[in-house]
Amino acid sequence: MSEPTSTPTVVVTGANGLVGAATCAALVERGAHVRAVVRRAGTAPALSGVEEHVGDFHDPDLAASVVAGADAVVTTVHPMGSDRETQHRIGVEGTPLLARAAAEAGVDRFVHVSTAAVYDRSPGVGDVDESAALVGDDGGDYPVTKRDTDAELARVEGLTRVLVRPPAILGPGESSVWNTLRPATIRDEEDKRRANPDQSFAWVHLDDLASLIADVATGRIATSDDPERGPVAGGCTPVNAAGEPARVRDYHEAVTGALGVQPQWQEEPAWTGQVRADRARGWGWTPRVDVAAALDELRRGLQE
Repeated sequence: MSEPTSTPTVVVTGANGLVGAATCAALVERGAHVRAVVRRAGTAPALSGVEEHVGDFHDPDLAASVVAGADAVVTTVHPMGSDRETQHRIGVEGTPLLARAAAEAGVDRFVHVSTAAVYDRSPGVGDVDESAALVGDDGGDYPVTKRDTDAELARVEGLTRVLVRPPAILGPGESSVWNTLRPATIRDEEDKRRANPDQSFAWVHLDDLASLIADVATGRIATSDDPERGPVAGGCTPVNAAGEPARVRDYHEAVTGALGVQPQWQEEPAWTGQVRADRARGWGWTPRVDVAAALDELRRGLQE
């Protein structure tokens, strides 16, 4: 990794969300000045070096204002769980609007938090890397709108774009899908305890994901003409961020054990490959949290 030569100014959308807040903290640790975009006043992380901006990032006026003079933009917002129209409007239409505003303002880097859900992980499909086939139009609202957002960002020219694709994100927080929301449904709904124990559980820890995002945004990971060594300068480079291999059994046993309910195993066709993160490791990224530590953290949080 190369060290940045100056203190960068980085815009972070969704700064009060799970990934956004962790990214703000990682950026501050690296000496960056952060413009935190949130929809409600007083919700940006209360950290030195973080400046709150209130509004919708896809509003053209706010977009132009917040990116002026910035070195990088990190966008973490996607209304997962909303209807297809809302996800399309905010993700597929809104995120490229912000990217175009950044390009016009001379911003160097645009880092978009995508998802590994854009890949086809049907039963029988093996490991997936950044060149793997993507989901079809019947892949579900969230994967398809994230796929289409990535495609629209690939069409934006004038700045270096990086599509960071994490699978399940483990880490504490009220809005954490895998540490809080999914366990709540497993506790309350018996049918949510059913799973194929041998299905792959691709995951990454929140801290490791935020570290990769912050290193890309601040230039600690230098651009390259080879995507295996760094983001392609002026191009659009996808990069997976995933931890060590795990199975659904590992996750469900951790959750059900902590909650005092019984898992219900079932045999059905399932994806058993891995999300390969060789590219990110080639950029110098090394996950620090292993699956045992991540699941121990999950158990403690549920027991508390």
